[in-house]
Amino acid sequence: MPTVLRWKGYKFFFYSDEEDRPHIHIIKQNAQAKYWLNDVEFVKAEGFSQKELNVLFKKVAEEQDLFLERWNDYFNA
Repeated sequence: MPTVLRWKGYKFFFYSDEEDRPHIHIIKQNAQAKYWLNDVEFVKAEGFSQKELNVLFKKVAEEQDLFLERWNDYFNA
């Protein structure tokens, strides 16, 4: 489970056995979310407020290049 970023208590990561469409998982305490990366898009979440999801969407968009680079480095290496 490669961790790409830790930010304000959130952990951004992907699972090492998921080679499908590039995406990022986010967890904090008992909450989790998932966003597609090529065109940043919300997929699903559990336990986060809508306000948090909006903040996370913006952060994923800001870090999109980093997340895609790490995804491609990991799965295409």
